[in-house]
Amino acid sequence: MASAAVPAEGRAGRGVVPVVPALREVLPDGGLRRGTAVSVAGGDTGLLLALAAGVKETEGGWAAAVGLPDLGLAAAEGYGLDLRRLLVADDPGPHWAEVVSVLTGAVELVMLRPDGPVPPKLATRLAAVLRRSGCVLLVAGPWPGAALRLGVRSGRWFGLGDGYGQLARRQVEVVAEGRGSAVRGRTARLWLPDEHGAVRAVPDRPVLDRPTLERPVLERPVLERPVPGRPGVVGQPLERVAVV
Repeated sequence: MASAAVPAEGRAGRGVVPVVPALREVLPDGGLRRGTAVSVAGGDTGLLLALAAGVKETEGGWAAAVGLPDLGLAAAEGYGLDLRRLLVADDPGPHWAEVVSVLTGAVELVMLRPDGPVPPKLATRLAAVLRRSGCVLLVAGPWPGAALRLGVRSGRWFGLGDGYGQLARRQVEVVAEGRGSAVRGRTARLWLPDEHGAVRAVPDRPVLDRPTLERPVLERPVLERPVPGRPGVVGQPLERVAVV
């Protein structure tokens, strides 16, 4: 499979790996700078997949996932990744760095969750490998010397009604910070994902859907206020009160 990928020596000087349109404004280079490591704070899987989705637009278009055994392939496909060009190493154990080093020569982008804190010396060694290959490393969690750090500052789910329904979409604010030419504190409001499982920008108009909290909210029965002077006729319901 790796024979279909672009050789590392042909990638190192090619600028950036594209990202989906909704993420271009939040990234200083409008994409993921080749040969660098990008940290996704909190290991947010949705943001990780959204950042990786644009790799399909590159020549070859291969990606890899290392140390992500719980990665949902259906979710990855919904965000736009081509599963036919995705290599998966679910549990590389303590040899994850060696696996990443090998894959950087065969794919455009590697998604990684290390099995523990990353020693700065190891990060420096892998940084040299990334620069030579032109591969992008997306790390779920902190990474020493990351060129760019992204995270979800706030988020809320939509879809549930009064005790029924299902989570349909999530609205978040993504923050990007970096070093060098990167602009600090650049933000974007996104659906991550939207009702179709994809990532897209939130339009500049109020959202009318009712947000869903992290835990279920029980509501008391609705009491109705009688209309004065008109027995048997009720008016507006009393205000609902959440019991948490």
